[in-house]
Amino acid sequence: MPELTVELQLNTLPGSPGVYQFFDKDGKMLYVGKAKNLKKRVTSYFTKTHENGKTRVMVKKIRNIKHIVVPTESDALLLENNLIKKYQPRYNVLLKDDKSYPWICIKNERFPRIFPTRKLIKDGSEYFGPYT
Repeated sequence: MPELTVELQLNTLPGSPGVYQFFDKDGKMLYVGKAKNLKKRVTSYFTKTHENGKTRVMVKKIRNIKHIVVPTESDALLLENNLIKKYQPRYNVLLKDDKSYPWICIKNERFPRIFPTRKLIKDGSEYFGPYT
């Protein structure tokens, strides 16, 4: 199946809430973002002049766009957060550090403590979240 052009992908985006992913020519994920309206948000990357040089460079590299439609904006926020943590896209600098949304931690101890945290430590503890 031939790859769709970015222009065709933009034309077929829905006006629903969701998460979008930008990929380069090698299929490497560049960026994950959330939107109240996928069509408006993603199209804005290609119709506006970006003052931020990093954004301009990223837009030039985009060769494929994937999207996931979700029921609400809140769901989009959580999905975006989880995808960024999982894939660590190069252009997502703000949410890579696990400090964005709170999690519930159950410590791996003889008498487990339960508490909210914004920092995930890989010490065998269980984490639930993130929560908005």
